[in-house]
Amino acid sequence: MLPSQQTDQPASQAKAHTLVLTLHFQRVVEDMEFDLSIELFDNITDNITEESGDFGLEFQEPCGSALSSEFNKVFLPTVYGIIFILGTIGNGLVVVVMGYQKKVKTMTDKYRLHLSVADLLFVLTLPFWAVDAAKHWYFGSFLCVSVHMIYTVNLYSSVLILAFISLDRYLAVVRATNSQATRKLLASRVIYLGVWLPAAILTVPDMVFARVQDTESSKYLFTDESMKTADPKTICQRIYPEESSLIWTVVFRFQHILVGFILPGLVILICYCIIIAKLSQGAKAQALKKKALKTTVILILCFFTCWLPYCVGIFLDNLIMLNVVPTSCELQQAVEKWISITEALAYFHCCLNPILYAFLGVKFKKTARSALTVSSKSSQKVTLMTKKRGPISSVSTESESSSVLSS
Repeated sequence: MLPSQQTDQPASQAKAHTLVLTLHFQRVVEDMEFDLSIELFDNITDNITEESGDFGLEFQEPCGSALSSEFNKVFLPTVYGIIFILGTIGNGLVVVVMGYQKKVKTMTDKYRLHLSVADLLFVLTLPFWAVDAAKHWYFGSFLCVSVHMIYTVNLYSSVLILAFISLDRYLAVVRATNSQATRKLLASRVIYLGVWLPAAILTVPDMVFARVQDTESSKYLFTDESMKTADPKTICQRIYPEESSLIWTVVFRFQHILVGFILPGLVILICYCIIIAKLSQGAKAQALKKKALKTTVILILCFFTCWLPYCVGIFLDNLIMLNVVPTSCELQQAVEKWISITEALAYFHCCLNPILYAFLGVKFKKTARSALTVSSKSSQKVTLMTKKRGPISSVSTESESSSVLSS
């Protein structure tokens, strides 16, 4: 072997060894970089999962919304069904009795009729909401907007009519000597401008925003595995623009609290408190005064018992949405359930109105008895005519019944 060859061989071996070490080092470095990148990615993912609110992401945790949904599927249809049956019977009976009444209707009778019509139309929308809560919205876009509008106009008109009734009773008791013309004006003209027109204007958001929409569970980040397989649902509700949804929701909720509770509630409270103070004076007709005082107190308690808890609930929910009140998953679930329960309680006022403002009145009881007596005599007369002449057509029976109703 040549000397030159002997000296070149270790050199080549050294170069080869250096190359192997270099490749091994590069592989180690790459593995370390890969491990670091994996660990860094895990940390970032954990931070996003735990602090997604800080990154402004749109992923939302349902926070037990499945439990609230299951509760509403059972609770709301049941309660809405009860309110629908009781409200239809009570308010329908008032409307029928008012139709039987032959004498000229007083201001009180006019208010009763307005109130019963508003409550009757309101409860007629509840079966739609019951089906929507239990299953889906099956009734299309037109009925979605229509039911929303009927619901809104009669919800507000019912409460505003109660304020007009309290104002009328204030004038009748406190300003009895010179208030007849004012009372007639309120009952015949002003009620349309002060009740039905504002209630109709408040349906404009329903015409603009109410629509049918399909929900998809893929739009949300679900931590509960059971929520990931939730079926899409067709809903009917107000759909606000995404960039200003929070503002619209909060504004309309405050509007409902102001127009649907605070303003009429103040009128009712002030008028009836003045009436109580007036009736408490003097010593004449104590028994009659006690009954009037008792009725007045019952009216105040029923209104605020039905509506105050619901308005407190949506007010608290507004504060949570605006981040004024620190929230938690437990608080959010409690508020949602509270709103569902107290909303149903507020709707029960439609069933109480016929009792409080009609059936307790002595004159209305007499009118109802006479109406039932006329109806009974009419049915007996139709039965006798049937026996004498044989079967008669349904057209003649309906025309006779309608003539009795219009009399």
